[in-house]
Amino acid sequence: MSTPRVLDFQATVWITGATSGIGLHLAQSLLRDNHRIIATGRRLQPLQELASEAPERVTIAVADTTQPDDLEKTRTLFREQAPVQMAILNAGTCEYVDIAQFDASVIEHNITTNLIGTARSVETVLPALRKARRAGLPAHLVIVSSSAWWFPFGRAEGYGASKAGLTYFAHALRADLAAEGITVTVVSPGFVKTPLTDRNDFPMPFMVTAEDAANRILKGLKKGRTEIHFPKRFTYTLKALNLLPQCWIDSLAARMTRKSQETDE
Repeated sequence: MSTPRVLDFQATVWITGATSGIGLHLAQSLLRDNHRIIATGRRLQPLQELASEAPERVTIAVADTTQPDDLEKTRTLFREQAPVQMAILNAGTCEYVDIAQFDASVIEHNITTNLIGTARSVETVLPALRKARRAGLPAHLVIVSSSAWWFPFGRAEGYGASKAGLTYFAHALRADLAAEGITVTVVSPGFVKTPLTDRNDFPMPFMVTAEDAANRILKGLKKGRTEIHFPKRFTYTLKALNLLPQCWIDSLAARMTRKSQETDE
């Protein structure tokens, strides 16, 4: 007999970054599967629109995941909605460096939102997941990273560094939480059409829709995957490039950056 997973039955799932993109479509898909959602985002109106789709199964939790005081308010919701068995930590940002006018605050913004915000979210929800495990229920932590850190893309110093740190953070958590039976899954998407990628001014190969991304993530979670990456044509290419000698990687990255700069001009 296979081990029960969180999404095998009706469960309460906390989703951050639930106002748009992947987070919104994950929430909508989970609602269609009859799960209960605690939806977190910084903007109230999109959360209210999500809640209107299933008022009895959506709880709104307006919060900025980089702000401890905001997250503290969700602890009460976790107690009220117990057991919370899954947290999908999806909130993030993507800001690019202008190397001609290097600004370290761009690095800081990426790391604060993507890495520190996720770490604060883990701190907030981990007691609830542990409570579920003590009750004999499965518990699952899902961290949405990116495939970008597998290759040193120009202008992505802040974004790539934050996602590399986030993935290491998630893998180390997996090791530490294994003894408690809390599953940790890392999601590493390629380019996904969202309000963030709509701002990009460069080609984005093999882009998928946010709805498609959400479906791929949920399919992987239902199969018990601890590593989910897509689209495979893109992610396997990055993984292969990452195996090259560093001098080759450096040369290729520099040529790609020059070509991008020439195109912009």
